Amino acid sequence: MRYIKNIGLLFIAITVFLAACGSNSNKELVEGKTNVVTSFYPLYYLASEIGGDNVNVVNLIPAGVEPHDWTPKSQDLTIASKAQLFLYNGAGLEGWTDDFLTGLPKNSGLVAAEMSKGIEMIHGNPEEDEHEDDGHDHDHDLDVDPHTWVSPKSAIIMAANVRDSLVQADAAHKDEFEANYKELVGKLEALNDEFESKLATAPHYTIVVSHQAFGYLARDYGLKQIAITGLSPDAEPRPQDLLNVAKLVKSEGIKYIYFEELVSRDLANTIADETNTELLVLNPIEGLTPKQEKAGEDYLSLMEQNLQNLLTGLQ
Repeated sequence: MRYIKNIGLLFIAITVFLAACGSNSNKELVEGKTNVVTSFYPLYYLASEIGGDNVNVVNLIPAGVEPHDWTPKSQDLTIASKAQLFLYNGAGLEGWTDDFLTGLPKNSGLVAAEMSKGIEMIHGNPEEDEHEDDGHDHDHDLDVDPHTWVSPKSAIIMAANVRDSLVQADAAHKDEFEANYKELVGKLEALNDEFESKLATAPHYTIVVSHQAFGYLARDYGLKQIAITGLSPDAEPRPQDLLNVAKLVKSEGIKYIYFEELVSRDLANTIADETNTELLVLNPIEGLTPKQEKAGEDYLSLMEQNLQNLLTGLQ
């Protein structure tokens, strides 16, 4: 498969192109407010909703950029050093965090907090177990699945972590943070209820996805995730993996292959062409595209779209 050899160059080109896109917020600090720096979009969303008018949230990873591909620049360090709070996902998503925090000036008052704390982590790559004795090297870059936020159940836990961190940084506005948190959690719990009730009655439960970003979603709502690549979206699949997935799609009568908007759809296209299936978006919501940002989309609206596409694909 000549395509496999070229996938690395393809991802480099995509990353360079997407890096030119806009950002979820202006990277400017505001005097008189608690300045909160978030590592990527889901935390930017939670902090903005819970913080309300009392905080200024600065998001580091620009719109349209895949978080696995991003590393901070010196200007990001400068902004963070003057902020009060830094919220990051943890679970191995931001491999640059330790160096980033070590690089802060000694007089920086920045408090860093891990927002995936309290979520039961998914360890390892489930698909690797099937191939352990095939003589090939496998991608062990990630031994914990970092994609916690893709499940509304996890997002509810993360919202509480954001609230607690905001209260710690700005106790004077605790009541406002608590009120905003309760309003947001009401929406997240309604979303969770909708996922539970509607997916429970879907005729099928297997989803084929371009990269292994939906483990928490699958675990929490009774789905089975079959990923074309592992936890990192730019990992190169082996030809045998592609053949195995294609065989499974045919044997189980799967009608849709899910792809993501922030990474190339070539992998999903390869399987879809081979199996005569169609493509649907399943968004890990690692960031907004500029188009989504302009349209006013947010975590809740994108998760609603995910649910509709899951229900379509699981018929």
